[in-house]
Amino acid sequence: MKKIFTIIVLLLCPLLFSQSVIGKWKTIDDETGKALGVVEIYEKGGKVYGRVLEILNPKDRSKTCTNCSGDDKDKPILGLTIMKGLKKDGDEYNGGKILDPKSGKLYKCYINLENKDKLKVRGYIGISLFGRTQYWHRVK
Repeated sequence: MKKIFTIIVLLLCPLLFSQSVIGKWKTIDDETGKALGVVEIYEKGGKVYGRVLEILNPKDRSKTCTNCSGDDKDKPILGLTIMKGLKKDGDEYNGGKILDPKSGKLYKCYINLENKDKLKVRGYIGISLFGRTQYWHRVK
């Protein structure tokens, strides 16, 4: 009986301690250090997406994505899906895009957990060397 219990505990340990990017994250501007809003990261069809759930500055809550193109053109930023199609690859998620609603530009993107409550978000052009990194913090 002790052996069975030990085996069950060993099998469940990775599930208990595994970390997930799924959840709500407070976005922090890498240039100003100010909190901008809350993005909800969710999984759909085996890929990860993120939508703007909250905008912290009341003046910005009614803004639209005027510089965006395609389906995102002139959509309200609140509710907009800004992270699209990332796939899990080891400890990070990559292969997708992230939208900067200010500029309307789409960038390649990868994300990975620094720890259970800190998410590294890197948007870049071409190779990862040419880009920007933000650190988002989990909303509890």
